[in-house]
Amino acid sequence: MTHPRLGFIGIGLMGDPMTRRLLAAGFDVTVWNRSPAKAEPLGEAGARLAASIAELVAEVDVIMLCLANTDVVESVVFGEEGVAAHGRPGQRLIDFSSSDPAATRDFAARLAAACGMDWVDAPVSGGVAGAEAGSLAIMCGGDADAVDACRPLMAPLAARVTHMGPVGAGQVTKVCNQMVVGCQAAVLAEMVALAEASGVDATRLTEALSGGFADSKPFQILTPRMAAGDFANPPWHLRTLLKDLDMAVAQSQRAGSATPMSGLAAQLMRAHAKRGHAEQDPAILVEAYRD
Repeated sequence: MTHPRLGFIGIGLMGDPMTRRLLAAGFDVTVWNRSPAKAEPLGEAGARLAASIAELVAEVDVIMLCLANTDVVESVVFGEEGVAAHGRPGQRLIDFSSSDPAATRDFAARLAAACGMDWVDAPVSGGVAGAEAGSLAIMCGGDADAVDACRPLMAPLAARVTHMGPVGAGQVTKVCNQMVVGCQAAVLAEMVALAEASGVDATRLTEALSGGFADSKPFQILTPRMAAGDFANPPWHLRTLLKDLDMAVAQSQRAGSATPMSGLAAQLMRAHAKRGHAEQDPAILVEAYRD
C-alpha cells in the first residue's frame, strides 16, 4: 500500500524527533516551521522543506501539527494563508499539540466548514525521550474511522494509541495526564526541599523510593534533577506545564468539576515563572523552597 504523503508543521523539541521517525519508517514528509532554520536539518535527513504553509498543504494528504499552544494552532490553521485557506476535502489534520479542548472542538468545526478537512486531536505524552524512541502514548479524539485511518501513520511514533471519544476527547485526556504530572512536580519539589532541610541526602531519594508507592516517571525524572540542582538543557519547560494546568482549571470550570490541587500547583508555578524561570526545567520549582 502506498503511504500517504505527510506534512509536519512545528519542528521543535518534539516535532524534530517525531519527523525523523516518520522518515525512517519510509514516509514522504514535507515540513514547514515558523523559524525555517530549525527545519533545515530535517532537509538533510530526507524531508522536503516547504517555503510556505500553502506549498506544504498542496503537496500532502495529511497535515500533522506539533505546536506550542492553542493560539499558535489557531494561527497556523486559520491565519492568513494558513491550512484552512488551502485545504481540500479528503485531507486530514492530526494535531499532536496540547491545546484547549473547547477550542479544539471549535477548530474542527471551522476547518470542516472552511475546506472539508477532518480533524483528529492526538496529544502525546512521553517527552523528548519518548519521541526519539517511538514510545509515545497518544490519546485521540475524533471520528472512529478517522482515528483508525491515522493509526498506521502514528505507529512509528507511539507505543500506544487510544481513541478516547469525539473531537476534543484527546485533549481532555491530555489535560488529565498533565494534572497528575503537574501536581507531582509541585509535591516533589516540597519533598526534596524537606529532605534537605532535615539533613537527608536528597540525591539518595530516587534509590530509596524506587519501586514503592511513591515511584513514577515524574519522580524518576525530576527528583534527581532537583536534588542535584541540574536545570541545564531542559527537555521541557515550566511554562508548558503551567499552560496545561491552566487548561485543566479552565476545563474544570466548564465541566463543573473541582480541581483545587491542580489550581494550587498552577499558582505555585506561575509565581516561580514570574521570577524568571518560565523557560527552565520544571525541576527548578525546588528552588522556591531553597530561598
